[in-house]
Amino acid sequence: MKILPFIIASIAVLGFNARSVLAQEQTPEQKARIEQLISIQKALTPKYDTVSIPLADVTLQLGKDYYFLNTEDSKKVIVDGWKNPPDNAKNVLGMIFKDKTNFINAQWGAIITYKPVGYVPDEDSKTADYDALLKQMREGEDQENTDRVKQGYEPIHIVGWAQPPSYDPAHHTLIWAQNLHFGNQTDNTLNYDVRILGRRGLLSLNMVSTMSQLPDVGTAAASLASLASYKPGARYEDFSPSTDVKAEYGLAGVVAAGLGVAVAKKLGFLALLLAFGKKFFIIILVALGGAFGYVKRLFASKS
Repeated sequence: MKILPFIIASIAVLGFNARSVLAQEQTPEQKARIEQLISIQKALTPKYDTVSIPLADVTLQLGKDYYFLNTEDSKKVIVDGWKNPPDNAKNVLGMIFKDKTNFINAQWGAIITYKPVGYVPDEDSKTADYDALLKQMREGEDQENTDRVKQGYEPIHIVGWAQPPSYDPAHHTLIWAQNLHFGNQTDNTLNYDVRILGRRGLLSLNMVSTMSQLPDVGTAAASLASLASYKPGARYEDFSPSTDVKAEYGLAGVVAAGLGVAVAKKLGFLALLLAFGKKFFIIILVALGGAFGYVKRLFASKS
């Protein structure tokens, strides 16, 4: 990882044209793919500061540290960028990325969905047995993996909690993370989940990365949870027992449902990392004009 800034700096200083480097080192298929990724990234319209998500009655106060992609841009990333089936982009309300990153070189990207399941009671916050829940998930693992292999997919093994479920009663947020092993991968997959409880349902932020990025992704997950809030009338404390729908499960049920959600929306992202590798990201960074800023920050940090 430490050598990456210096390679970028070398390319920028020597004035290499990204496409000429691309032409020399890649197959025609790889060249076409990189050109496609660059084209997708340039077409995206990131939004900063205050972002409203009407379907969830949620406001995001992102400031300048993060940016938001709307539904259409998110579909471009998930389907065209990460090569997932269109069904994997259904119900996606948007995505969040860290500033100065993009869907190609980001350590994570948070996929936003909303589930109108009703008001989820949190009385089991101190009694839920999440380890038993994880054990139950593992019991069905062999059969699921047999089916996955038949369908041409890699088997998945739940290694354990990367972060056990924790609930913040003041902000009504539930956060947990799984350590997953896919096939023969050497760096396990990190599946981070954030649920923000509201009057009528759950706002979901799903972040998939690798276990080596656990500290950074964990910090980002906690930060994003604090930046999202329901609008007045849709807040958790606005619940009316006489008129509102109440979910048939509590926090343990939320985690159980989350454990059953496949991370397919980001598997394309992981595949991109494995298929192209760091040197292709260098070319893309240069083509997108990001090298100068990267080098500038590098020397600023050195001084």
